[in-house]
Amino acid sequence: MKLFTGLIFCSLVLGVHSQWLSFLGEAYEGAKDMLRAYSDMREANFKNSDKYFHARGNYDAAQRGPGGAWAAKVISDARENVQRVTDLFKHGDSGHGVEDSRADQAANAWGRSGKDPNHFRPPGLPDKY
Repeated sequence: MKLFTGLIFCSLVLGVHSQWLSFLGEAYEGAKDMLRAYSDMREANFKNSDKYFHARGNYDAAQRGPGGAWAAKVISDARENVQRVTDLFKHGDSGHGVEDSRADQAANAWGRSGKDPNHFRPPGLPDKY
């Protein structure tokens, strides 16, 4: 009986441990997806492409699984919150006000939900992206 209980306990611990490792792996890969989308956005430097890259990064990360979706949400929220704080110190219109932040978050949620990020793709953006 003790052996059976021990086997059950070990399998539960290893199962939970395995799930956490999977979640962390998904989160790591999802964070890399977000970084790749950000790098592509900077490289493209294409007018009105911001929402597309937000949606694409979140979409790619969420496709990794729950860990990727979690990483995408944390990174997206942190990015928008930092942006709002830095806007307080800028003079004039930085183009990243509350409405822009809401639109970014809508694009983030769109991508995380599994919807096609190409919905936000601007005309003329090179196929590379």
